[in-house]
Amino acid sequence: MAEYVEKPRWMTEPSLQDIPQEKLDFLQKMVFESRELSQKELLPFLMALAQRSRSSNITFSTEEMNTIIEAIRKYSTPEELLKMNQIMRLMQRGR
Repeated sequence: MAEYVEKPRWMTEPSLQDIPQEKLDFLQKMVFESRELSQKELLPFLMALAQRSRSSNITFSTEEMNTIIEAIRKYSTPEELLKMNQIMRLMQRGR
């Protein structure tokens, strides 16, 4: 029997209703997996994640990313916001 797992609050944000569920699930997995990583471990993790998203054919438009980021920030703790800002800086540096 499958176990019911409650969606994180950010995933129930009304502004996300037009974004496919598989994209939101992918991001939730990223958030969960990166939670305990150090700054040094984040860049290799993000590079592997980018490869995984390409192989899974998951891409995000700028509008989708902005909407998702705002929804996540709305429900984040100060520690989670710090980690998110680190990830965002690393992603921008990698462009």
